[in-house]
Amino acid sequence: MRRALFPGSFDPITLGHLDIIKRGVKLFDEVIVAIGVNSEKKYMFSLEDRKRFLEETFKDEPKVKIMTYKGLTIDFCKEINAQFILRGLRNPADFEFEKAIAHTNRKLSKIETVFLLTAARTSYISSSIVREVIRNNGDYTVLVPDSVRVK
Repeated sequence: MRRALFPGSFDPITLGHLDIIKRGVKLFDEVIVAIGVNSEKKYMFSLEDRKRFLEETFKDEPKVKIMTYKGLTIDFCKEINAQFILRGLRNPADFEFEKAIAHTNRKLSKIETVFLLTAARTSYISSSIVREVIRNNGDYTVLVPDSVRVK
């Protein structure tokens, strides 16, 4: 089985994440969407909300599993027997950042990172932009899946 891990904070999941995951499902037998837990980071949405957003978004996609993890991503990959890490690239800055992580992960393990370029229609979307739109009462719904609802 070709299993890929798509890690992130998903605070919240965006249409860009959705695009990468849907395309990843075509390449792998299973995609584990994993919410990394970092106690140092301040999140807008609780871990439970972020997990619920993802589970609702992919409830009809049996090849996508939602999990949470702490610690190094490569350690979690080994724990769940994922041979690949799936990452999306929006721009050259993403590439430089992700390249360094991918080289480090490959040096520390045999896990390969697979990069997909985001679709042009979603390449400008980031979770931080969505959070800013939400904070300022803008229409965030055009940037996220229907499962993301702000109270």
